[in-house]
Amino acid sequence: MKLKQWKPYIISALIALAVGGLSALLSMDAMAAYDTAVVKPALTPPGWVFGVVWPILYALMGISAARIWLSKDSTAKSKGLNLYVAQLIVNFFWSLIFFNAQAFGFAFFWLLLLWALVLLMILQFNKVDKKAALLQIPYLIWLTFAAYLSFGVWIMN
Repeated sequence: MKLKQWKPYIISALIALAVGGLSALLSMDAMAAYDTAVVKPALTPPGWVFGVVWPILYALMGISAARIWLSKDSTAKSKGLNLYVAQLIVNFFWSLIFFNAQAFGFAFFWLLLLWALVLLMILQFNKVDKKAALLQIPYLIWLTFAAYLSFGVWIMN
């Protein structure tokens, strides 16, 4: 496959990775403080796991969104891409709410909003491109696990 064919996928993945990277960068100091000061629920993985999982999820998000972007125009495509942008914005702010503000209860409900947006996005993507929808499933699963962790931190702190 020529670079021209890969270009939309690379650009889309880089955009998603940049959003996640900027959010992490803005939360980095607060994440370090969080690690030492907050009681965490059972099943909380070591910190390095998040640094491995999130870039993979962002890359999958970007590839999935590129598949939708490159599909023929339709209402489902427009709705799906709007939901993609909305969830990316909500995703960006979650780390700032959770780590920087340590508003754990609000962050939990913000995460539920993110989870709902991602589910709706997957349903719209599925109408356009089933593979694009499937690429988002690991993200939804991870968000479900993150909701457990977020709820646990809220209750325990």
